[in-house]
Amino acid sequence: MKSLLKLIRLELRKNKINLLRAVLITDLVILLFMILIAFTGIDDAGEFITYADVFEGVHIFVKVTFLIFGSVLISKLVIDEYKNNTVTVLFMYPIPRKKLMAAKLIIVSLFILITVFVSNVLISAALVGFNHYFMDTITGEVTLKLITSQITMAASDAVYSAGIGLIPLFFGLRKKSVPATIVSAVLIASILSSGFGNFRMGNQVGVSLFLGLVGVAVAYLSIRNIEHQDIA
Repeated sequence: MKSLLKLIRLELRKNKINLLRAVLITDLVILLFMILIAFTGIDDAGEFITYADVFEGVHIFVKVTFLIFGSVLISKLVIDEYKNNTVTVLFMYPIPRKKLMAAKLIIVSLFILITVFVSNVLISAALVGFNHYFMDTITGEVTLKLITSQITMAASDAVYSAGIGLIPLFFGLRKKSVPATIVSAVLIASILSSGFGNFRMGNQVGVSLFLGLVGVAVAYLSIRNIEHQDIA
């Protein structure tokens, strides 16, 4: 475990990964977008009337946004290594290939898990504050029961998303292509955000659980035989 944590730290240092600023900007954009559609009358369909409706919208926007964000991270950490053939140098290190790849995939999954959960909580809290102090447009009250259910949903969303975010790895490795990785993430995000009325695919536990398990399977199959794979 210590060696794996050391590999994760080295990987972050090697790629100069500092995502905090990008995540904060992304959260701000999502927040402004939610304010625009929930408080300015653009939402003609009236889908954001109660706090539950607003929180559900936040969950969807956060999930699909950071799934695409995660595909960019996969491209940088994994696909670029194969595309530029630097993976041959990487695998010359006296470290098992599985550990090297596992460290990269753990970074991606942890990034998605943490950002989805924290962003859900922060953006939802900001919208509650905005409604309370400025607009008073959203009906209903923020009860302890609602808070508890939303935090639980945010946590489960984060766990599912950490798995779903690994699915683009399959398409990226198959083509050794960054565009294929990102486009596949966009298609998955489109599926999760699709729906009608108050129904959204991304809010269905069964769909999220299934896709999350598919992502875990993709990660496992990608590194299962990597010690014996010809990477030329």
